[in-house]
Formats: sequence, structure tokens, C-alpha cells
Amino acid sequence: MKRLNSQLQEDGCPLELILLIRTLLAGCKEISFRVGQGELAGVLGSTLSENVQGETQKKLDVISNQILKDILSESGYVKALSSEEEDTVVPCHPEGKYLVSIDPLDGSSNIDINSLIGTIFSIQHAPQWMDADDPEAFLQPGAQTVAAGYVLYGPSTVMMLTTGRGTHLYTLDKTHGGFLLTKGNIQIPEQTQEFAINASNQRHWEKPMQDYIGDLLKGEDGPRGKNFNMRWIAAMVGDIHRVLTRGGIFTYPYDNREPNKPGKLRLLYEANPMSFLIEQAGGMAWTPEKRIMEIMPTEIHQRVPVIMGSKQEVEVCLEYHTKAKKD
Repeated sequence: MKRLNSQLQEDGCPLELILLIRTLLAGCKEISFRVGQGELAGVLGSTLSENVQGETQKKLDVISNQILKDILSESGYVKALSSEEEDTVVPCHPEGKYLVSIDPLDGSSNIDINSLIGTIFSIQHAPQWMDADDPEAFLQPGAQTVAAGYVLYGPSTVMMLTTGRGTHLYTLDKTHGGFLLTKGNIQIPEQTQEFAINASNQRHWEKPMQDYIGDLLKGEDGPRGKNFNMRWIAAMVGDIHRVLTRGGIFTYPYDNREPNKPGKLRLLYEANPMSFLIEQAGGMAWTPEKRIMEIMPTEIHQRVPVIMGSKQEVEVCLEYHTKAKKD
């Protein structure tokens, strides 16, 4: 099997980007070990504090964030880091060529039940004329991302990665500690009969999303003429992995409980990196209005609604929103 370095070289990655990705993965391997130890390592349960998102932090959230912050700060390749768990950006090295955005541990609600969790990351070029502690350096559209991926801590530890030359799946070989290419150039089926959404929020959705999901649930007797299955892992990293592996649509729509928040998922830490992976695998990733990777961020913790996955199904979902605007 091909090693990570070989595939990155084949994809034309510059040496410093390869070394940065390897450094990031060294941190992820440490997180994987901590996750695997679970209660034995005393990493389960919550802290008494909240992050900048207003979410109660799990012990493993804090540990994962610190591991990645330390290893990336010391690498010399990173000018600044932004994290879902940090109030503002973390300056690293003034001469670093890259910016890194991370969700250190996506799926926190799954930690204590031993279910799927993962680390999401994206890498962009650092504007050299801006200071390392300037958050505006991160206000770049997703289309300027040079690498993105996630590491999923499941029965095996796997990574989905793209550097703009396709989406590739790697598996951590724990016998020698390296990531090996196990499936290259993944392609998402254009059609699907699976959808992922938190149905408990149905009463809070806007009408187009209620109508769309309602028609899916009507199955072969409804306007779609086929039966659909719902899958929901409660960790974006797990749900997107399923979509990339066998197709489907994942959506976390806007709801009306907090009108000042356009969505739950963060643009920099979740929506953009996952959109890059999805698009490189032949899928689509949009909000109800536009392609996610074209959005110009206004602040580092910005939230957006997301609709992503199998191309034809995303297009159908978007048609419900377009029709609602015309009516």
C-alpha cells in the first residue's frame, strides 16, 4: 500500500505542506491513543467551563485542543491557528507559511458513549503582510484552501484528505504508526436513498426543509417515488464519512430558535473543510443560497446552514428552497 508521503508527492504538494500535514497527524495519533484508552486515561466526562461557542467542554475536547495547539505551534510551519475551542486566533510562528483551522474533537456528545468522534482541519496560505495574531488573516473563502481533511477515531483510525487532487482515504497502521492509502480518488454516488438530519429539530426548520424531508419520509408513495433511510450519528465527521463512503445527503439547516444564528456548524472548522472533501469527491456542498466554498467569512466563528453530499440529491433539496422564494 502507498504511504501518505508518496501520495502527497504524487499530488504535487510542496515539501513544507507535506511536513505540516505529517505534524498535524502526529497530534491526531496522540489523540487516537487517548481516545482508545477512554476511562483508563481519565479523559471522559465534562469540565466545568464553556468554550467560546457557549458549549460545555468535555475533558477530551480540552486535551485534544492542547495537543494540536502545542504540536502545530512548535512546528515552525504555522503562522497562526484558529480553533473552535479558542476565543481568538493563536499566533504560532511569525515566518510560518500556513494558517490552520481545527475542530479538535468533533462529536463531543459521543465521547462518553464510545461512539464516533474525529478531528477536522483545513490549511490555507498565510498572508505574510499580516500579523500572526490578526484574525482577519483567516477571513478567506474556502476556495483558497490548500488542504483539508478529518481523522475519524472509530474501530480503526482513518483519515480523509484532499489537497485539491481528489479525496483519498488513509488508514492508520498501528503496527508501524503510519497512514497508508487504502482508497484513492473516492467518488460519491450521484443518487442516494439515505439522508442525515437531526429530525428532533423538525418543528424549528424553515418550510422548504420541512417540505423536503416530509417528502422523503413519504417514501415510494410520495412525490420522490422511492423509500429513503435516515441515518444520524450526531457527529458531522461520522455522518460525512458515511456520505463519502457510500453516498447520501447531510444537512444541518437553519432553524428559528435563535434567529441571529444562521446555523449550528462553523464555516471555518466544519463547513469549509468538509465541502472541499465533498466537492473533490464529485459531490455538492451548499447553503440554501450559495456554494459554501464561495462564502467570504466575516469572523472566525461564523456559522452557516449546510446541505452537502450526493450531487443529484443536493440539487433536489435546493430546488425546494428556490421554489419557496418564487412562491
